[in-house]
Amino acid sequence: MITFKELGLSENILKAIDELGFVNPTPIQEKSIPELINNKSDLVALAQTGTGKTAAFGLPVLERIDISNNKVQALMLCPTRELALQISRDLENFSKHMKGLHVTSVYGGADIQKQIKELRRGTHIVVGTPGRVNDLTKRGILKLANLEYLVLDEADEMLNMGFKEELDSIIGNTPDSRQSLLFSATMPKEIASMAKRYLTDPVELKVGKTNSGANTVDHQYYMVHAKDRYLALKRLADIHPDIYGIVFCRTRYETKEVAEKLMSDGYSADALHGDLSQAQRDQVMHRFRNKNIQILVATDVAARGIDVNELTHVINYNLPDDIEAYTHRSGRTGRAGKTGTSIAIIHTKESSKIREIERISGIKFTKKLIPSGEEICQRQLFHLVDRVENVEVNHEQVDSFLPSIFEKLEGFDREELIKRFVSVEFNRFIAYYEGAKDLNVYRKERDDFGGGRSNRRDRGDRGNFARMYINVGKAKNLTAPRLMGIVNEYSGKNKIGFGKIEILRNFSFFEVDEGNKSDIISALKGKAFEGETLHVEQASAKPSGGGGGGRKGGGNYGNGGGNRRRSDKRRR
Repeated sequence: MITFKELGLSENILKAIDELGFVNPTPIQEKSIPELINNKSDLVALAQTGTGKTAAFGLPVLERIDISNNKVQALMLCPTRELALQISRDLENFSKHMKGLHVTSVYGGADIQKQIKELRRGTHIVVGTPGRVNDLTKRGILKLANLEYLVLDEADEMLNMGFKEELDSIIGNTPDSRQSLLFSATMPKEIASMAKRYLTDPVELKVGKTNSGANTVDHQYYMVHAKDRYLALKRLADIHPDIYGIVFCRTRYETKEVAEKLMSDGYSADALHGDLSQAQRDQVMHRFRNKNIQILVATDVAARGIDVNELTHVINYNLPDDIEAYTHRSGRTGRAGKTGTSIAIIHTKESSKIREIERISGIKFTKKLIPSGEEICQRQLFHLVDRVENVEVNHEQVDSFLPSIFEKLEGFDREELIKRFVSVEFNRFIAYYEGAKDLNVYRKERDDFGGGRSNRRDRGDRGNFARMYINVGKAKNLTAPRLMGIVNEYSGKNKIGFGKIEILRNFSFFEVDEGNKSDIISALKGKAFEGETLHVEQASAKPSGGGGGGRKGGGNYGNGGGNRRRSDKRRR
């Protein structure tokens, strides 16, 4: 494997890199650094978020900066304040042994007078957002006449955020002799057009497939009814007690609502959205980076530029409209050599979006089931045991209290003490998830999607089906997926073959494999659904040519079916 020492970098930069603990360049760094050090050609580099793009363009730019010339020689444009600050910090770390080199960050939401003062003092590299850079350029404060290097980082994001006019204005004030570097995670048509407009015969470097996701990310989706989305989110947080991630929502309102619900329910969470002041935003990000917040709920725009390498999960509370946006979201986990998980919570009409993401990006999703209350309680119990096992004991302070504690607890044996200490923290999960319903939607999926066949058979495949009656229907909000869910849940089976399902107002019919009918009748006997005690029995086969089961002229429902039909009509 190649090392940074083989890329042609100077000793001062290599020393800084070594002190940062970097030895081997990432693929995009290995390709771009020698290219930019040895050539003056424009460059387009395509690489996913988290692959080390800052060093890929930052190190060769630092290598060629003339410190004796106190004019702005390099301009690096990026979509957000957070990313501008991150790039600036990285450049300062890389150049710590380059005496006299100055890097200045300029961005909106901060004191412009302070930024003007730094620019007038003299600086070699400016890192900024298009809006503030354009403002300073128009004021004549930021002078670009001597610019040698123009870097457009996360160019696709800048276009998505509507910065095209600002980019046109800024670049129009730069000399034609500049070297332009365009870095992007995706290559939509707009970026290709941008490269053609701003760059001259660029060299193109690619790492991985265009628009593809990182191979360090496990992509999963969970299907629930839209109304159960928040409950599903809580269960996913509970089944991963050490979660450190971002939940993406579509709107500011939804972001605030979800974050407020999570905080109200006792989760370590907060929101990041456009209604926050810059001071509030900085405070939230400071707490999140320091891991004082486990779950950050954010919109796409608000989260752009967040650079945190340790995220364990990205959760799509809503799928984004654009495939590229999903790629950006998922790319925030599984970074810096670590693995991560990208989760999509979808409702019944969104499976086509999953297929589209798979088709365009090459990502493969795994369909998962929202965990049951029992599974969550088990996970939380063992998580608590692990914490007890690994806790650091302060003997000096604890020992003085032990005699009183021993006296207080002397009546309990070892087993009883363990139960009580575990229950102090664990009882709330048992109480909350007692009788928790199954949130999953069970529906037919195409055989080539979602990891296997559904347990619902094609209606043309009659097989040896038994026709069953159940005493709940639309009036109790029963749907075909919910019916399949309760049958699977209470029977303890997940591969029951279903045939035709008819959901009527106060009762329903469904077909199942003949061999499972007795087990289903027994398993659902006495169970409750939406406050109604369930009764299931075998119904007679639906007559051909007559009305549908339960409609006028539809035949009986099995033993005593005629009486049940009349009483049901009276209830209506």
